Amino acid sequence: MVAFYALVSALLYGSADFLGGAAARRAHVLSVLVISAAAGLLVVLAAAVVSGQRAGAAGLGWGLCAGAVGGTGLIVFYSGLAAGPMSVVAPISALVSTVLPVAVALAGGERPGPAVYVGGGLCLAAIVLVSSGRSAAPAGSGSARPGDQAAGERGRGLAIAYGIMSGASFGIFFLFMRYGGESGALWPVAAARLAGLAVILIVAAAARKAPLSWRAGSVPFLTAVAAGVLDSSANVSYVLATRQGLFGLAVVLVALYPGVTVLLARVLLGERLRWAQHAGLAIAAVGVALVTI
Repeated sequence: MVAFYALVSALLYGSADFLGGAAARRAHVLSVLVISAAAGLLVVLAAAVVSGQRAGAAGLGWGLCAGAVGGTGLIVFYSGLAAGPMSVVAPISALVSTVLPVAVALAGGERPGPAVYVGGGLCLAAIVLVSSGRSAAPAGSGSARPGDQAAGERGRGLAIAYGIMSGASFGIFFLFMRYGGESGALWPVAAARLAGLAVILIVAAAARKAPLSWRAGSVPFLTAVAAGVLDSSANVSYVLATRQGLFGLAVVLVALYPGVTVLLARVLLGERLRWAQHAGLAIAAVGVALVTI
């Protein structure tokens, strides 16, 4: 079941990141995050209350710490999605966010079988490949001028920096949520969403950015709400995955979420992928097959 919950989490994270990035291209990232974080908090709070689970003090504490770090990471991540190609920011963030949790899992004594090692290695290689190819210009755009190429390289460098910074935050978030999940799935996630919302509200207030309103357009508003709901659902699926089996395996599979973001960006936004990114997606499929058989 660890693979099932982890892959569901990857699907939800990738979809949430695509929607959040799309909304952030129409409004300020902080305005979007306030709405998405609030929507996610309401959904997971309702689910926790309905579930009848008890709110353990340890789980709530880890959840609050995770939310504070994750909220900071989301601000950086969504800023990157709005400023640069989704197909660069998301994969690099996922790769960096995987290194720390996997290292902790191995140091803690987790020793998966040979097929899982090979499959996990392929998944990590897939993330690198997906992030290695810069997005080509859309069809029909003509030859790029030297100035455009220089601007593109600067934008790519900025996207990589956003990916690294947000990935480090998400790696710590994954660790904290794993510890919080030992005392339940829903309440620690709710605590994390609450702390994340608090961080976002503080930064938004300091920057004097109002929440995204319905008047700004129903599509950006509803997109932000959907991103928050999917992100909270992904958090719950992730916690359930860490409670079902090997933590390192769960993190590696969850880190495949950029593949979903990249595919959605390709299909819906017309971002074209280079051969390395196509190869990365194919290798990811083989890696998933190895760790799930």
